[in-house]
Amino acid sequence: MNRLSVDACTMDVHRSTRTYVALCPAKLNLFFEVLEKRADGYHEVLTCVCPIQMYDTLWFRPAPHGELHFSCRWVTTFPPDFSPGDLPPIEENLAYKALQSLRRRTQVEKGAEVVLIKRVPSGSGLGGASSDAAAALLLGNIGWGLELSLDELQELAAELGSDVPLFFADGLAVCRGRGEKVSPLGYLPLYFVVVRPPAALATAQMYRYIQVPPHPRSVEPLVSAMRSGRWDKVGRSLFNRFQEVAADHCSWIKKLQDAFGRLDLLGHGMTGSGTAYFGLCRSAIHARWVAGKLRQQRLGLVWAGRSARGFACWVEESSHGDYRGADQARGGGRGKT
Repeated sequence: MNRLSVDACTMDVHRSTRTYVALCPAKLNLFFEVLEKRADGYHEVLTCVCPIQMYDTLWFRPAPHGELHFSCRWVTTFPPDFSPGDLPPIEENLAYKALQSLRRRTQVEKGAEVVLIKRVPSGSGLGGASSDAAAALLLGNIGWGLELSLDELQELAAELGSDVPLFFADGLAVCRGRGEKVSPLGYLPLYFVVVRPPAALATAQMYRYIQVPPHPRSVEPLVSAMRSGRWDKVGRSLFNRFQEVAADHCSWIKKLQDAFGRLDLLGHGMTGSGTAYFGLCRSAIHARWVAGKLRQQRLGLVWAGRSARGFACWVEESSHGDYRGADQARGGGRGKT
């Protein structure tokens, strides 16, 4: 297998022809604290994030010239009684914005056909749109032969959104500033069960309600526990400042907290600004067992799986417009109601 790299950001490549494909991981916030509100209106945050093997799929076929043709849709494999959320207009899609930003920055005149297949529910705190945008920067950079460095890609990523740069880390990371200052921690095999209830919350709305604590918590106990392999302490160190605020505006958060609290988990909590809720499990078998118990309670879409190293990318040959296998491309883990 060949390796194609952009500084520390790598992708596995099979025999190359035309179409570049990326699996874009969701993320979980294992720790999320708000430190202060800045003069520019943003909040200073401290968070520890873990990518997971729940993936959107981005297909990128470069053209020597022409326009950027972009389409986006949900997979057809969601249960009929589950709504993953609304898709924005193409012009507001963050992956589309990322590619247009890349074209403007480099003044490239090449075109592309791009298809984004969504599996990560929106309004859930799982970071799907930000992951898609980071993958679009990576594939555009490689597919158009731009040769931007990882630092340059991360600079563009930070302009698109606070969560976008973190997806260039190879595994876990601690993020500071708006979230754009990323300190990679490396990969750890962690096992999770995640529930996305039948409700969504808007990040901007949650930030309007959040109160900066007088004495913010430190992420160091969590990082230290992970480095020493103390999984019981990792579970006890999970924390999200937004969880209490989200519970005030979405009754599902308390329902999920109670349901997870009745199960044998190392720890549990909300990710991002909600509404998805996760539990830290001891193994893949344990995660599947917990997922089965949660599905019986009909709390929403239930997923069981493990942590990810970051993007999984490859190059493949396919006929023009042939994305019929997109729904079956590797999505990672199990997502069922």
